[in-house]
Amino acid sequence: MPLMQPYQEPDDMSTPGVSSEYLATGANRQTAVADWSRSGVLAFGADVNVALWRPNLHPPRGVEKLLSGHKETVKAVKFLPEVDGDSSTFLITGSDDKALIIWKSSAKGHGFDILQTVTDPSGAINCIAAHRLSPNQQKWIIATGAADATIRIWTFEAEQLQLRQTIKTVPKYFPLALSLTSVDDDDNILVLASAGTRDTIQILTADASKEELHFDLQANLTGHEGWIRSLSFSKESKNPNGDLLLASASQDKYVRIWRIHQGRELPALIASGADPSSGAFLPGKSPSNKAYWLKSGGKDFSVTFEALLLGHEDWIYSARWHTHHDGRLQLLTTSADNSLAIWEADSSSGIWISLVRLGEISREKGATTATGSTGGFWTGLWSPDGQSVACLGRTGSWRRWQHETTDDSWRPCVAISGHTRAVTGISWTKDGGYLLSTGSDQTTRLHAQWTDAGANTWHEMSRPQIHGYDLNCVDSLGESQFVSGADEKLMRVFNKPKAVAMMLKRLAALGDADIEHMPDAANMPVLGLSNKAIDAVDDDHEIQPVDDRDRNAMDPASIVKKSHLDIEHPPFEETLSRHTLWPETEKLYGHGYEISCLAASHDGKLVASACKASSTNHAVIRLFETQRWTELRPPLTAHSLTATRLRFSSDDKFLLSVGRDRQWAVFARRADEAEPYELLQCNPKGHSRMILDASWAPSDVPLFATAGRDKQVRVWASSTAGDGKVQFAQVCALTCASPVTAVDFLPQRMGGLLVLAMGTEAGRLSICMMNKDGAAMTELQPTPELDFPSAVLQLAWRPGSRKEKGSSYTLAAAGEDSSLRLFAIDEMYLRSAGS
Repeated sequence: MPLMQPYQEPDDMSTPGVSSEYLATGANRQTAVADWSRSGVLAFGADVNVALWRPNLHPPRGVEKLLSGHKETVKAVKFLPEVDGDSSTFLITGSDDKALIIWKSSAKGHGFDILQTVTDPSGAINCIAAHRLSPNQQKWIIATGAADATIRIWTFEAEQLQLRQTIKTVPKYFPLALSLTSVDDDDNILVLASAGTRDTIQILTADASKEELHFDLQANLTGHEGWIRSLSFSKESKNPNGDLLLASASQDKYVRIWRIHQGRELPALIASGADPSSGAFLPGKSPSNKAYWLKSGGKDFSVTFEALLLGHEDWIYSARWHTHHDGRLQLLTTSADNSLAIWEADSSSGIWISLVRLGEISREKGATTATGSTGGFWTGLWSPDGQSVACLGRTGSWRRWQHETTDDSWRPCVAISGHTRAVTGISWTKDGGYLLSTGSDQTTRLHAQWTDAGANTWHEMSRPQIHGYDLNCVDSLGESQFVSGADEKLMRVFNKPKAVAMMLKRLAALGDADIEHMPDAANMPVLGLSNKAIDAVDDDHEIQPVDDRDRNAMDPASIVKKSHLDIEHPPFEETLSRHTLWPETEKLYGHGYEISCLAASHDGKLVASACKASSTNHAVIRLFETQRWTELRPPLTAHSLTATRLRFSSDDKFLLSVGRDRQWAVFARRADEAEPYELLQCNPKGHSRMILDASWAPSDVPLFATAGRDKQVRVWASSTAGDGKVQFAQVCALTCASPVTAVDFLPQRMGGLLVLAMGTEAGRLSICMMNKDGAAMTELQPTPELDFPSAVLQLAWRPGSRKEKGSSYTLAAAGEDSSLRLFAIDEMYLRSAGS
């Protein structure tokens, strides 16, 4: 078993006192979206970012860094081949924004800096291949495939990327897979394999010894019957005279292996007339052993069909070779059938056999995609030492296995997960025990700190809700209950199940008083959106077949066995997506359109909500009491357009609403339980453009801040009129460079100061300090550590996050870029900056 890398804090901190405590984001579903470097860093595209993760760290951590540079979805990620002694590592990424970015490893720390950006207006980048011409020289040949049906050849030398050739695919297809290597002993003859939205593989060659690098089409390999998703070259052995093998993975559910042999003589197996498939062939078809001939640099080569790998039941997305230190050559394949396989040629017969099958067997796939049980694995990667494999699933989450040499088995390991679309809502529990996040990827996720075994690292611990609509907002009702709103006309209330509560108590030291009265677990019926409470079963329980005609039929993949959450580590993806659902206990009706925002009172007795609206009739705020879950009528009226945020003051005396109609409204608490709030004050001209967020300050005198599209943050403080009525008036304003989309006050005062975090549409996240009456406000010097590539959608300080004097506060930030980030803000940094 390889040595695990102990975690060390990166030493390239941009600002003392500000650090990333947790970064969570899902990967983009593309075959070429990830690569694993020799130094142990796995880089993958995550929305517009490039995420860096070190899978072999101990204890396991999440994403280490998010690199921002692209404007649209990152589709292709490739480390340039490295050799021992290299002082720098280079990473090349391609995106839907038609740009190629070369990144160079930082002089210190574990990050990367942009070295060069090349924008080609012709098409989005789908795939990248790279080959180092010689270990002794820093010169690489790079091939990129684009959505304009072209292949471009580049050289990278002296830290400069230069375009050398543009190849239009004939017949026309869109390249989805490329692989590039040298085919001769002198490293002069380059061979490029290209494939994509046709069922043929094109082989191109070039003579690297010539002044002008030029690839010519030499052969079209036929045999596949579907699009080809992945190509991978490898030397058959460490012998420099050995043949070259090419693996091609296709949507026809088969992998083909091709042999490239130097010389005019055919390989011995083909020359003898033996069936290259060793008896494995498609029904009604025998694979052709036709030889394709290549000629380049005065040398002859043959390409022949070597083997057909059968075993996957669905599209095959990726195939990657790995040569182990002892010379063994193995192939890793991943498929839409939710499995990955490791293949190796039998030493005596030469027949390719599947040594290992990881993932899920057919009966566990389930009948629904709602819980992530189908969709398959989009890409598979070998670790640099070949002792670990990682694969990316439909949910954007990673799964990883480690090879145990003692018993020759593969052990699942803790990996990473995250939202795959915009994170639209976040909410801490009242004591800050865990964080809930919800997003446009139709999931609600629970994040907590793994304190057991001294790890103290953040992980996704539960996925309470997997929905059929985009989720817009969430709030905690207590330690074991929350409410969420989506692009549907109702809200749903969820209660924590016993299995999840026990796991959180064990792993994160989060306790619940009434754990014995909780339901065991939850699952989702085949034809429904409501999670149902179920009993957990013993491991030997027989799973009954599912019947799609029954609305209450139970997906066999969602049966929760008692051992699933009796674990000593954060749950794996297959557990998160199936066995950590929370049962739904209530539905709250009343709104006519999609829910836009909601808030729970601090005492947990009320839920306020609003929906998208274009008239006063629908722009009302509805209140629901949480004892019997009934609506308190009449609803509160103030706005004429959609309310964008609702906030209760810390003592629940006031309810604040802001909206697209540019006004804010404050409702005051009454003693009447039937109508607990009444309109106190509204300001139709609160901002000159729509108001996007608001937050109450922890002040003796009621005070709140509003954030608007007019690029301003305004602070409103209360005063008492002669008749004893409380009124709010503006006391301060701060103008920003772009529209302000999120604000949140630190829930406790820091000495005599208030701390306000604010995020903008441009992705700038900054901290403001103000005096206790809000009359003076100062924005601290912004730090790149806090920047997002796009809008910050919501901010939430962790309640009670400062444990002792001199420690840090935790700020959660939700991004439009699908990232959820926790920042540790040191108290001394705030004090020194505030002074």
